Amino acid sequence: MIDPALLRENPDLVRRSQEARGESSETVDAAIAADRDRRAAITVFEELRAAQNAHGKLVARAPKDEKPALVAEAKALSEQVKQAQHAAAAAESVAAEALAAIENIVLDGVPAGGEDDFVTLRTHGEPASFDFEPLDHLALGERLGAIDMERGTKVSGSRFYFLTGIGARLEHALMSLGLQRALDAGFVPMIPPTLVRAEVMRGTGFLGQHAAEVYRLDEDDLYLVGTSEVPLAGYHMDEILDLSAGPKRYAGWSTCYRREAGSYGKDTRGIIRVHQFNKLEMFVFTTPGDAAAEHDRLVALQEGMLQDLGLSYRVIDVAAGDLGSSAARKYDVEAWVPTQGAFRELTSTSNCTTYQARRLDIRHRPDGGRTQHVATLNGTLATTRWLVALLETHQRADGSVVVPEVLRPYLGGLEVLEPVA
Repeated sequence: MIDPALLRENPDLVRRSQEARGESSETVDAAIAADRDRRAAITVFEELRAAQNAHGKLVARAPKDEKPALVAEAKALSEQVKQAQHAAAAAESVAAEALAAIENIVLDGVPAGGEDDFVTLRTHGEPASFDFEPLDHLALGERLGAIDMERGTKVSGSRFYFLTGIGARLEHALMSLGLQRALDAGFVPMIPPTLVRAEVMRGTGFLGQHAAEVYRLDEDDLYLVGTSEVPLAGYHMDEILDLSAGPKRYAGWSTCYRREAGSYGKDTRGIIRVHQFNKLEMFVFTTPGDAAAEHDRLVALQEGMLQDLGLSYRVIDVAAGDLGSSAARKYDVEAWVPTQGAFRELTSTSNCTTYQARRLDIRHRPDGGRTQHVATLNGTLATTRWLVALLETHQRADGSVVVPEVLRPYLGGLEVLEPVA
């Protein structure tokens, strides 16, 4: 959630942020009113409780003949305190819900608008061109014995698949390369749980506008994660971190699950939009003042991977209405997919400022002073979808695919993926 002090002191900033996201500013007015009612209810409760304590001392000192009347007053006062306590708790609940409806404050410079209103920051490389008719990633994957959609659908339904043979090896190589890059950059490797409690899913912002994407196990009240951002964010829930030596950086390798609600008819061919995939996610806890620099650092790591894989890409500054509730700024790196003649998202990197940390109560103590909430950031360093751009970009006329040099050590020195009989 946002800082309640910001809501009180600069409501116009919060309104502008909501409007940039395409949301109603009425949520801000409702939150201001709920916060005002909460503070008023707490004041009434505390005043009555103070009066009750003072009255209790008076009863203790009173002569015997005066005590019955004072005790009766004490009982009435006790009932008032109880009612005021219930009213304060109810006002707290309403205020928390109203505050939760306000998404993270968009940072200065983020473009307003929706999905199509992004700003391209830079491009790298020339899109692949061929002197033959290129195959798409699924046709290539089938020829290579790397992707089996038919049997994935038979076993699990639409948008499921098997990575087989060299396909499984190629994904493992890609993820291993990413993990090594993360280790070299000082990240702690993690294999996180892929089932989390509701408070963790809610705390990271995935039970708001993203709730339809999430798989839930009703009997256990647990949620399957769509990214290891979720368990990694919850790793330090309710803790005070020591950031004196610098940010805490983690790299979580996990299977991820998404319902792809609302995507009926979109990207039905191949493995671009699927229900299950693997992903290596970077996650950082740092001070709010260092968050912007850390954001740039994460993007640089992603770009280094894509450049070494020989992919053409662009980096975009995502518009406010397409950020998701937790992100204050998000950069997407989109690779060129030749058969689609378009850039497609391979990575997202978000600066969530203190939004998630407030919801999960993750703080640090700068210079030994009062605790403050940390900033959190996340970004993808490798995922299954990257195979789409890799296969299509590096294909040859005979259906073989050249292995980027950086992946060869993870494939036993293999230089070319050959079609199977």
